[in-house]
Amino acid sequence: GGGCISSAARVEVEGGERAFVKWGGAGTPAGLFREEACSLAAIRETATVRVPAVLAVGDEAARPGWLLLEWLEAGRATSRTWEELGAGLARLHGRRAATAGWPHDNHIGSLPQANAARQSWPGFWRERRLEPQLRLAYDGGYFRGPERRRFAALLDDLDALLAEAAGEGFSLLHGDLWNGNVLPLTSGAPALVDPASYHGHREVDLAMAELFGGFGRDFFEAYEATWPLRPGYRPVRRAVYQLYYLLVHVNLFGGSYAAGALAALAAAGH
Repeated sequence: GGGCISSAARVEVEGGERAFVKWGGAGTPAGLFREEACSLAAIRETATVRVPAVLAVGDEAARPGWLLLEWLEAGRATSRTWEELGAGLARLHGRRAATAGWPHDNHIGSLPQANAARQSWPGFWRERRLEPQLRLAYDGGYFRGPERRRFAALLDDLDALLAEAAGEGFSLLHGDLWNGNVLPLTSGAPALVDPASYHGHREVDLAMAELFGGFGRDFFEAYEATWPLRPGYRPVRRAVYQLYYLLVHVNLFGGSYAAGALAALAAAGH
């Protein structure tokens, strides 16, 4: 159950082996499942946070794609789940790259996510994240002239707003870290699913984790105990990062998320 893009099922074969399969339909973006497989493999290679192993992927252009994954038995989240996830995420973020970006573009939900490399973090966030989503929103008829001018002012101010964060380097991110992509296992340990990975600032994952809630307090405490955040994250930068995900929701699900996007804009000082 769950998911707004793919169908999903548990597969059981003779001998008792189980696997998880998800598959797309006619409107599923090309390459989506190979992109997800790449993100899962990158995270799994770090041995920091559990993700399901990729067993096979089919993404031929002529037919709907599919992804076959290791079956992970779901349990209930405990304080241990959140503590281990917070510390594990901080270790994942410790895997760095010289530039922001990813070897190829991918998707956030079903929307394109550009990942061409940049050494400037404010420039990456402006050109690869906020500007594409704003163009989609404007083309969809969202936001009026005064609101668009406020967004333009924010884009002009990003170098200053993200200056404190820009010197930290570029971490391996999950990229879509909302509560629904956390899978507590029967052992109480955490696993992550459905990544949209790239190298960027570690605060992005934390901002998404805070956007819709559902993460235990132990998660944030364990993260900061492992790798403290720099000053200025929650007063301003969190809103700058959450704005991206709110614009994605505007473009995917409609105007009910527009007020949240404007609230994030105001929280960022505009």
